[in-house]
Order: sequence, then C-alpha cells, then structure tokens
Amino acid sequence: MKTINFSRVDKAKFFRTLNKRVNNYFKDNDIKRTGNWKLYTKAILMFSLFLIPFILVLTVSMSQWVMILLMVLTGIGMAGVGMNVMHDSNHDSFSSRKWVNKLMGSSIYILAGNVYNWKVQHNVLHHTFTNVEGHDEDIDAGRIIRFSEHSSWLPIHKIQKYYSIFLYGLLTINWAITTDIKQMHRYLKKKLSYGKFPNPTTEWTKLVISKVAYYALWIVLPLVVLDISWWKVVLGFFVMHYTAGMILSVVFQLAHIVPNTAMPLPDKEGNLEHTWAVHQLYTTSNFAPSNWLVNFYTGGLNHQVEHHIFPHISHVHYSKLAKIVKETASEFNLPYNEYKTMSKALVEHFRHLGVLGQKPELA
Repeated sequence: MKTINFSRVDKAKFFRTLNKRVNNYFKDNDIKRTGNWKLYTKAILMFSLFLIPFILVLTVSMSQWVMILLMVLTGIGMAGVGMNVMHDSNHDSFSSRKWVNKLMGSSIYILAGNVYNWKVQHNVLHHTFTNVEGHDEDIDAGRIIRFSEHSSWLPIHKIQKYYSIFLYGLLTINWAITTDIKQMHRYLKKKLSYGKFPNPTTEWTKLVISKVAYYALWIVLPLVVLDISWWKVVLGFFVMHYTAGMILSVVFQLAHIVPNTAMPLPDKEGNLEHTWAVHQLYTTSNFAPSNWLVNFYTGGLNHQVEHHIFPHISHVHYSKLAKIVKETASEFNLPYNEYKTMSKALVEHFRHLGVLGQKPELA
C-alpha cells in the first residue's frame, strides 16, 4: 500500500478553531463526550429488538410467515445494535470506562463480525483515507459495483443503479462467511492494527472460536430446538442478514457515495490536497439531519460529517455539534455536505450510480 500524506498546511486554522469551539461546548455544558443515559437506554432497546424476536422464534409455536416476520425484526435490531452500540463502543465513545467499551464493542461477535478486522477497516482505513481509491475499503465493492470514477469500468456497470440495491443486503452475510477470513489474512500480513499490533495466533484463535459460537447460536440451536426443515432455518438466517445488510449498506452509501462528496486521489508523491479534517468535509455528507427517527435509529450516522471529524465523541451529541461544525465550515469557506431528507439522498445516490456506470469516456 502506497503511503498517503495529508497536507499539513491549514492557513486558516480551521480544525484548531473548530476543535476549540467543540471543547468549549462540552466544558460550558459540563457534559462528557461519551454516551449518557439516552444511549444506554437505547442500547437496551436495540438489544431487545435484536434478541427478543429470535427468542420468540425458538420458544413459541408459530407459522412460517410469522417466523420470517420476526427474523426481519431481528435483522432490524441487528443493524440497530451495530449502529448504536457496537459502533460507538469500538470508537471508545460509548462510555468513559474502557472495560464497558470493550464489552459492548464485543457485541460485534453476535453480529457476525470481528473486532480486530472492524477496527482496522473502519477506524484506520475508512476514517483516515475516506473515499480514497485503493485505501478506503468501504468504497471497494469488487468488480460488481463501481463506486468511484477511479475504479475500473465494466459493461455491466451500465445497469448497476438497478441491481446494486439487491446486492446491498449481502453485506453482513459476507462477514459471516468469507469477509472476516480474507480481511484477517490481509491485515495481519500487512501488519495493520488500531493501536498495538496483536498476536496473529491469538487473533486467528478468536476468529475461529467466535465463528463456531456464532453458527452454533444462529444455525445449530434453531435446528436442535425447532421441529422444522433445515432449509427453513437457513432461510430465517438469510432473511435476518439480508435485512441488516440492506440497512447498513444504504446508511453508508448515503454518507459517501453521493454526487456532493469527492473521491480525491493523491499526487505522484502520495500527497493529498487537504489536511485530514478538511478532507473529511469534502468526502462526507449528512442526510436527514432534522429527522428524529433517522437520527435515533442510525446511531447518528446521518450526521456523518460530525462523526468523521470527531469519531471519539458519542453520536448522542452530534445534533448539537452540527450547528458548530456547519457554522465554522461556512466561516472558513469550506463545504458542508448534507441532504435535507433521506429520500433526496437515496435518489441522488442511485442517480450517482448511474453516472458512475457510464463508460468513462462517455460520462
């Protein structure tokens, strides 16, 4: 991986000014940057939405259609836990206590993921090199979807705006089956880490044990408890994952794969044009910032600008910080990308996929 360098020249001192204002906000209001009772209450709600429908499936006699509906609810809860609990915890912002963050961050194991892989992909690669082709793996969908104008073009991309939505639902089931294995091999080989580099043997052991436990919970247990065909258990498992994968994929796409976000490339020496903080303004977009339900359920990920500049601050504060960030960006004549509604962001996302799907010389 080629070394990337952000500009160190910020003549207007944008981030220094913004950081000071945000620090003053927490100081003046005498509040912590981490989660509060609102987040902890929501965590209980999300875990309940995730686990109670599954428990009902295991313990109550019901028709296949009701079972499928409950697995849809489980998928909604799965995404909710990921966005509200796991995400904040693995950014060390869920609680001021490290052990609480570690415990809640471990919820990723019952979501089909892996802590080490997630922290490298998300905290290191995505948050550092946002929307930079070849470095931010979140914009790499292989050859099937073209998320960047810098990616290779294939004829099939001409219709990607129509078929991409059906592939979005496969995100988390790929975690469960292949993604974690491929990522761990790649990241350990490249000696990537978030913090101290871990012991490879320990990480591989954790991965194997967690995957065995995961499949024992979601596949073997239902097969043992329920008097139904194996394919029905697999169908329920797939429905849960497809629901969660669709939600998580769409939330990400609306924050980064839209017309108003940039896909900058470094120059021949590996230098990017902007400082890290300013880079986040160019490559990230908010959506539905005033929609209470979207903000509540997505764990503040609709305030992606605030999250990218202040990833160690809990999402429960983003709505308040948004005004500070927006005003400061305007003051320094910098972009502040946002779509007022989620529907507008969705339309623009798929329109953007259509543009990216055109043959480069025709686009």
